Amino acid sequence: MEYVYAALILNETGAEINEDNVTGVLEAAGVDVEESRVKALVAALEDVDIEEAIETAAAAPAAGAAAGGSADADASADDGDDDEDDEADAAEEAADEDDEEDGDGGEGLGELFG
Repeated sequence: MEYVYAALILNETGAEINEDNVTGVLEAAGVDVEESRVKALVAALEDVDIEEAIETAAAAPAAGAAAGGSADADASADDGDDDEDDEADAAEEAADEDDEEDGDGGEGLGELFG
């Protein structure tokens, strides 16, 4: 994640996002820099408008917040089945996590840099 943060710092300061600059930011932060990760990041960001990506991400509603809010409302309305609901929710979350781990590799920088 620190690699992406380094790119964001460079973007914010108006500096060019290149291998030397990313490496410099990471070394200044005390990170043990992996050259291959720096190259992959710079290549991945080559045609990306970071400001647009940030605005798009900020405008997207948080899926977890919407789901959590409705689950809380359901739990308040029906106190009698709390144990059964909790077990069902836990099973669904475990299945979702397994699906994510078994995915086809995913897309985006999150998959590249964890």
